[in-house]
Amino acid sequence: MSRSTALRAYILTRLLLAPLMLWTITTLVFLLLRATPGDPIDALLGPRAPASAKDALRQQLGLDAPLWSQYLSYLQALLRLDLGSSLASQGQTVWQIIGAHFPATVELTLGGMLVASTVGIGVGILAASRPNSHWDAGGRLFGIFTYAVPVYWFGMILQLLFAVHLRWFPIGTRFPLNVSPPQGPTGLYLVDSLLAGNLQQFGLTLYYLALPSLTLGILISGIFERIVRVNLQQTLKADYVEAARARGIPERRIVLNHALRNALIPVVTVLGLTFASLLGGAVLTEVTFSWPGLANRLYEAIAQRDYPVVQGLMVFFAAIVTIVSLAIDILNAYIDPRIRY
Repeated sequence: MSRSTALRAYILTRLLLAPLMLWTITTLVFLLLRATPGDPIDALLGPRAPASAKDALRQQLGLDAPLWSQYLSYLQALLRLDLGSSLASQGQTVWQIIGAHFPATVELTLGGMLVASTVGIGVGILAASRPNSHWDAGGRLFGIFTYAVPVYWFGMILQLLFAVHLRWFPIGTRFPLNVSPPQGPTGLYLVDSLLAGNLQQFGLTLYYLALPSLTLGILISGIFERIVRVNLQQTLKADYVEAARARGIPERRIVLNHALRNALIPVVTVLGLTFASLLGGAVLTEVTFSWPGLANRLYEAIAQRDYPVVQGLMVFFAAIVTIVSLAIDILNAYIDPRIRY
């Protein structure tokens, strides 16, 4: 089989598996929501509401239909790209919720990824270039720390230190409540404030973004630190690195210009998947800092038993992860022929 034929077969296989993965996730979300305790009607009307009012609302929302009928209606709506409407916020569609809250999640994720990649890659290079030293041991401890520490605990510690005691940063939210936020086409405050040429709004956005991004970034930086350290240590033992040392090239130049390029190849894959996962997985960070993102909105919908919002947001997040994973797999297969065999 030629390389081009193998690549086409690999891409076709991944394209066929992507819808199956999405269908599996959507089905699991649908079933698990209805298997968990609680009634969305009680969440809307309260447990003391008359039974007649509950029955009328349940019939109006279609929750009195058999489970298989609800499931078929759910799939038919998904095929039309209709994610439904909120039960708690009457008249608000899931797409409107995504449009209102997703830019905040994107901004937080970008800030967290910037901190994570900078800190993780930096610590990884420092640890790998000094094997069996205090720097190497410190890098290992840093990776263990970031894996073990709960997000909410670490976020509250940073809030107590930097917001309460030192008063360097605000304790939460995305923008001052007494100041009009940037208005623009993207919903990203940093971008919209720059487009409007308002440097004051840009500075305030960075000021409120700093502490949540630092929390999220530090706790995921251990992923990059571990990958960079392990791969860079292996790369530094390669023959071409030894040949560069024999030619008298300075060690700093060998690490940065020769070994690091090859060691960062797997980091690109992890970077893309981590970014996609954070778009839907930054729930604890958003809740801790009262960040008005989509993950925080998902948390509220779960508490309210808002079936359509939970289902719609989970499908949206799953689609993002699936698309990014598919793109990374295809890119890796194109770069490395061994993947498609």
